[in-house]
Amino acid sequence: MSPTVHSSFYKFVALDDPAALAAGLRALAGPLLGSVLVAHEGLNGVLAGPEEALDAFERGLTRDPRFAGMAFKRSACRTPPFARLAIHVKPEVVTVGVPYAPAVGTQRTPQEWRDLMARDDVVVLDNRNSFEYRLGHFAGAVDPGVTNFRDFPRYVAEHAAEWKAAGKEVAMYCTGGIRCEKTAAWMQDLGLTVHELQGGILNYFHAMPDAERDWQGECFVFDNRIALDTHLQQTDTTAEQVYAGEPDGEWRLARAKRLHEAA
Repeated sequence: MSPTVHSSFYKFVALDDPAALAAGLRALAGPLLGSVLVAHEGLNGVLAGPEEALDAFERGLTRDPRFAGMAFKRSACRTPPFARLAIHVKPEVVTVGVPYAPAVGTQRTPQEWRDLMARDDVVVLDNRNSFEYRLGHFAGAVDPGVTNFRDFPRYVAEHAAEWKAAGKEVAMYCTGGIRCEKTAAWMQDLGLTVHELQGGILNYFHAMPDAERDWQGECFVFDNRIALDTHLQQTDTTAEQVYAGEPDGEWRLARAKRLHEAA
């Protein structure tokens, strides 16, 4: 049996009929397991299965010109990441409460990101939940202290004037890039100079063999593997360790256990 491989992907693109796309994706997914969210603003997915099944899915999806050139980030699986396939239509593909708009000139390659982090006039901002930050983050990054991504815009709005007054630019990162891309244009509208890590942490780990120079700890992933190291390998960290002491830790741990027991 072929080993299980994980693939994450997203794209912001205007979709007139998300329900029709979701139906087509269910047919295209075949034996794959995972989750795909579809909305008028685009799609956001994580799937896992044999590499040949992922190849077929990705070929089929990118035949649609709306998804040509979409990036797929793959990583190994020691633990089956998912127990079922769920493809849903939602109001947003990442819930934050600010409308998506394309940002201009904000994407930075991993090497450019390394250079940005060394600058004194840059605030490196972690665009994730606090429990993700505590498990691992870029050295010197700021934890916005949010328990849910919907709280992130409030943190930025409260600090934007301070950063601008200090002549600071903002370099933000998240796991795969989608949370940053959703908020970048909104932050530009606040008058901030914004940089995004292209492809997120996972792309940085893939592109930079010495990522441990810049990264402290592990990277949380929202599946049964729990966490990856800088070489995209699953670690031994457990959900109990991740969620200990979190305000909503009991709920998150119960959810993680349900997913694990069903896998």
